[in-house]
Amino acid sequence: MATGPASAGRPRFDIADIVRQHRTALEAEQRLTPSQGRVLSAIALCRTAALGGHIEVCRSCGLERACFHSCCNRNCPKCQALAQERWIAARAERLLPVRHFHVVFTLPSQLRALARYRPRDIYGALFAAASETLLELGRTRLEAQLGVTMVLHTWTRDLQLHPHLHALVTAGGAALDRSNWKPSGEKYLFAAKEIMGVLLRGKMRAALRALHRTGTFDGFDEFYDPEGFDRLMSRLAALSWVVYVKKPFGQVDHVLGYLGRYTHRVAIANSRLVDVTDQAVTFRTRNGETCTVTPVEFLLRFVQHVLPNRFHKIRHYGLYSATAARPDGALDHARALLAAVPNSPAPPAATKAVPVSWVELLRELTGRDVTRCPRCGDRLERLPIPRPLSRAPPLKLAS
Repeated sequence: MATGPASAGRPRFDIADIVRQHRTALEAEQRLTPSQGRVLSAIALCRTAALGGHIEVCRSCGLERACFHSCCNRNCPKCQALAQERWIAARAERLLPVRHFHVVFTLPSQLRALARYRPRDIYGALFAAASETLLELGRTRLEAQLGVTMVLHTWTRDLQLHPHLHALVTAGGAALDRSNWKPSGEKYLFAAKEIMGVLLRGKMRAALRALHRTGTFDGFDEFYDPEGFDRLMSRLAALSWVVYVKKPFGQVDHVLGYLGRYTHRVAIANSRLVDVTDQAVTFRTRNGETCTVTPVEFLLRFVQHVLPNRFHKIRHYGLYSATAARPDGALDHARALLAAVPNSPAPPAATKAVPVSWVELLRELTGRDVTRCPRCGDRLERLPIPRPLSRAPPLKLAS
């Protein structure tokens, strides 16, 4: 597990403290899912003696400081920097040297309650419907296979539930007959972007009907009335499902920088906490505004963004799928097609080495070398801290 100094660069307030002080009250108000319970436990123990660690000692000046292990949970606001850097470096090796559109698919508000009830099924259906929409339009409008990477976010700045997918889509694709690279338009991914909303609506409604037939929604309050599901389907059919398409990125490094801000972001960072008391939590939202709620309400909002165990919130499709990325697969063929295009962008330069530890990452980002004593500059020696025993040692039997 990664480790870090117990007091280095900490914000004034910590979500872990809110969890430790108010989890009991939270559980008295709402039953947590197993995933939510594990996340809160991990956050509460992150970088504490309970997870073990080591003592750093300077033999020159006598400085001593404790460093405790991180929980490495994907929902922990203190554990994402290294994972994000590693992910970006790995993604740089796959990204094609072309422009990319940013497309946002939003789950209608009418489905949020159902998403709370069956998050794995609803979010999985949204991934499938959105990716199939893009790939189908790539085949029919461009006669090409696109490259797509999608990231699921479920929150607003005030921690309300607002599930949506951020998709990065290649501005063009490899021709279906594998003969050439077919670019999209300069300003539009497809000539009629409204068709994306129509296709998304149809695919999501079909997925919901299939889930309903298999009993996935049994027990959902709004469907106790036999006609409840049909009423929901009618409301969804009448909606205009808006798909937002942003202007394309040009340089590959711009794409990676933008994508990196989304991939490992958690619902809220400690740095956004403005004030925490026993009665209230105040945090920044946007444009200088703040939101104040009770600690229990804060945790209620936070845990609704915990995804089911082993649910993949980052997914790749088309030219960026795992199958296409195999040696001599569709991705390599697309690179060859791009290389044959006159005046095509050069492939990205070899990326710098990925930091393998939090020590290297901190040195790269801040210039600080935490292996050196902050007082005298001499090298720090690491001594292990024994992990607490989970139970008492066995009794010795008298001989």
